[in-house]
Formats: sequence, C-alpha cells, structure tokens
Amino acid sequence: MKTVQATASGKIILFGEHAVVYGRPAIAVPVSKVRARAVLQGGDPGSGFRIKAPDLERDYLLAEAQTDDPLSTMIEITLRYLGQSHAPDGVLTVSSTIPLGRGMGSGTAVSTAIVRVLGQWFEKSLSPLEVSNLVFEVEKLYHGTPSGIDNTVVSFEQPVYFSKGEPIRRLGVNESFTVVIGDTGRVASTREVVRDLRERWQLDRERYEGYFDEIGVISRQAKVIIEHGLPGTAALGKLMNENQDVLETLGVSSPTLKQLIGAARTAGASGAKLSGAGWGGNMIALVPSQTDVIARVTTALKRAGATEVIVTEVESVSATKD
Repeated sequence: MKTVQATASGKIILFGEHAVVYGRPAIAVPVSKVRARAVLQGGDPGSGFRIKAPDLERDYLLAEAQTDDPLSTMIEITLRYLGQSHAPDGVLTVSSTIPLGRGMGSGTAVSTAIVRVLGQWFEKSLSPLEVSNLVFEVEKLYHGTPSGIDNTVVSFEQPVYFSKGEPIRRLGVNESFTVVIGDTGRVASTREVVRDLRERWQLDRERYEGYFDEIGVISRQAKVIIEHGLPGTAALGKLMNENQDVLETLGVSSPTLKQLIGAARTAGASGAKLSGAGWGGNMIALVPSQTDVIARVTTALKRAGATEVIVTEVESVSATKD
C-alpha cells in the first residue's frame, strides 16, 4: 500500500505575544526537537478515510467527523485547495511530541503536517507560504483572532519577525543562542486568554494600546540584537525581562509561570518570560551557551515544579525574503 508521511516542528515566541494580535511585531523561532507527524497509508477501495489520533485517543472516519473537528476541517480545506472532491481511501495517523496547550504550537504543527502529507499524497508541491495560508484558515476558526505568527514560523521552520498585515520576514540570526523551555504542566486555552484580553482592551483601548506599544518597541530592539549579534546574552535577556513585566501587567501571567521565571533567573539565565498565550503553558529562559549554566537552569526549573524541560538552540541563519 502507498504510504507517505510529513512532519512539522513546534515553536516558541521569543518576544511580542498578544501585542502581535494588535499590529505590533513579534519574534518566534521553531523548536525542531519536538515535532508533529502525519502518516497516510492507502487502504482498500471503499474503505473510506480514517483518522487516528492516538495521543487524543481518537479513531474515526472523516465522513463521520463532527463539524467542529479541527483535524477533519484541515483535511477538507486542503482537499478543496488541491482540487480534490474527496479524500483517498486510507488511514491518516497523527501523533506529536509537542506538549499540548503549552504555547508551543502543537495544534498548528499537526495542521501543518496534515497539509504537507496530503500534498505529498496527491503529488502537489506546496510552498511554505501556501501551507501557512491553509493552516491559518483553521487557526481563524479555532482561535478567534490569531495573529498568524504560529502558522508562519511552523510552516517556514525558520526564525520569523512578524507584523500582522505585512509581508513575511524570516529573521537572520547572527550568533546562535540557547533557550531553555520550562513547562508549567498547566493547559491554557489560547482562545480564552486572547478573548479575555480583548474584552479588557475594548473597555480601555488607550491604556492597552500603550502596553502594546511598549512590547512593540521591545520586539524591534530584540530584532536588532539578534540580527547583529551583540556580544553575550545580557542585552537580549534584559529585553526578555522587560517583555515579561508588561505581560504581567496585561494579566496573562500566572503564579506558576512567575515561580519558574524567578527560578531560572536566580540560576543564571540572562532573562526569562512566559511564551505564548499565558495563564499556564511554557516559560522560556535565555541562557549563556555554557554547559554548567544550562545544567543549573534546567535543574532549578525542575525543582521549581517544571513538568518538562527542553533545551533548544536557535542557530545562526541568514535572512531571506519571499
């Protein structure tokens, strides 16, 4: 039987979450160490298209999927784009090593892997931009008012400097740097956090626009540092701490996040902040690329209650334009 497979990386936001929804820039990077995988295996004629998601304990036919099912929605959108009237007979198995509901783009990565595997099945070469645009359609359905940064960084799997409504800008990284990710173990709904903040913004737009402006300035300064590679991590870490201060003011942090962030800073991180929607999920720490410091921060996060710690390297890469 014909079999094809595709994967997609996780992601973290370094700077600019929430403010990016309101038109300010943000910086995100892929986390290739954790990935979503989609495997499509052909079946007997007339057997239908079955979706298996063992991580979610789900096994069902596409024809019997609920209208609000994100996996089947992604499949249908992709099939229409590929000019296919129906799905092939076979089994699509979706799995992921990306923690769910932790701000690492697990849902986005699954959608991306699905788009890629269907493109391979029908022998259609889809560009990263095409994949990103298709995934964004599902993001809009299930996340309310998404910024578009998740589908962009996951589809291109390269650091991204992103402003809503502007052309994609893949970010050049002059000097590689290390980020340690700490998982609070608490699932947070991106849709709920974004909606709560939007409701408060609607009640006091001038005040919240000011907060978003602050974050926008921080993101722009971080972009310069990342592109030009100022010596050490102190300057970038300082900006990370400043970004966290504003996020706390916005009400999207949590006691658990603050505990992990404090532990990382005390252990030697140059800076630390939440990453993603907040209220749970992950925090990130910028750490000097020294084995002993990385080990200290990792240990400190585990002792402070992190359920999982991931160390990722943001490697140097030249900027490219589409």
